[in-house]
Amino acid sequence: KKAQTENFITKFARYYTPVVVITAAAIAVIPPMVISGASFSDWLYRALIFLVISCPCALVISIPLGFFGGIGGASKRGVLVKGSNYLEALNDVETVVFDKTGTLTKGVFKVTEIVTREGYSKDELLELAAFAESYSNHPIGVSILKAYGKEVDRSRIDTYDEISGHGTKVVILGEQLSSGMLKLMKKGKEVLAGNAKLMKKENISYDEVTAVGTVVHLAVDKEYAGYIVISDEVKEDSAKAIQSLKALGVKTTVMLTGDNRVVADKVGKIIGLDQVYSELLPADKVEKVEKLMNSKSSKGKLVFVGDGINDAPSLALSDVGISMGMRGSASAIEASDVVIMNDSLSKIPEAIKISKFTKKIIKQNLIFAIGVKVLVLVLSAIGIANMWQAVFADTGVTLLTILNTTRILRKK
Repeated sequence: KKAQTENFITKFARYYTPVVVITAAAIAVIPPMVISGASFSDWLYRALIFLVISCPCALVISIPLGFFGGIGGASKRGVLVKGSNYLEALNDVETVVFDKTGTLTKGVFKVTEIVTREGYSKDELLELAAFAESYSNHPIGVSILKAYGKEVDRSRIDTYDEISGHGTKVVILGEQLSSGMLKLMKKGKEVLAGNAKLMKKENISYDEVTAVGTVVHLAVDKEYAGYIVISDEVKEDSAKAIQSLKALGVKTTVMLTGDNRVVADKVGKIIGLDQVYSELLPADKVEKVEKLMNSKSSKGKLVFVGDGINDAPSLALSDVGISMGMRGSASAIEASDVVIMNDSLSKIPEAIKISKFTKKIIKQNLIFAIGVKVLVLVLSAIGIANMWQAVFADTGVTLLTILNTTRILRKK
């Protein structure tokens, strides 16, 4: 996964080396034949000087080493980059797209409100929600199970269906009697737990909720039973990270989420995002990323930042996918190109800074190496440069570019 600059230098060396060798041979043979009084030994010496100077090792070594240094410097700071092509791409970031839950927010949910319809108590509604989320590893489901605080008797669950982007549907058998015996029922209760889209899909009349938080609606046998509000906190460094990205030249910051519009808009406003798209299914997120990819400039790069299973397609589709290493799912980490080990968003602008500094060092090495070589080559062609100067133009320049490259690791 080499960077474009590395690939260019490899191709350059492939053609450059035979051209230089042929030119050196021509310098040794042709002048003595066409210039009267020219000494073959003198021109052979000049040809050897030319050959030593023109050796491309300073370029071939220092450029890959620069990218290795950048990857090493990033990993030292808790940012794992899976290839130098991704490190180079971070230098031209134009658009950064974020998932919300677990990325911009902590992903630590807490039940803050339970509202019931007639015939249900708060404890009963929470118990039904716990059954509905008993097999879920989503932060919302985990928060409901935590609020329930008891072990869910999974033997009572007849069927369990997870409806992507909507919620869950379970059929619960029997009910527990005070004696501890299980009262069998001919037909279990069908419990639906999910967002407003699930209620609309099942044609169930539900309460419109404007609370700030994720709302889980519940229905029993197609009858609305109430809702639970679950709140999540914005990460402390989210707003600062967005400001830093803007300062580094990122033109557009976007949030994609399946949450309701009220919550999404509030989070977007707190953080300072340019665009917010809410109430999206996983497929909708991919579609939005595709549109944003098509709308960016030819040189600009799009970064997608996410942590969940549903984010994996978007992470793979973007120019650079960044995942959260602590709370991120295995599929998101696998699909991403960069992994932030401590889930801190401030590491994203830091990674971009490392990329820009790496590119700066590589440019310095290129200009210095080519400049010195061209100067000494001209001097050798007119007979001024000697072998010692040729050795400096080759090995000396190589060592200096390597020393310059080590600045990447020492950069604070």
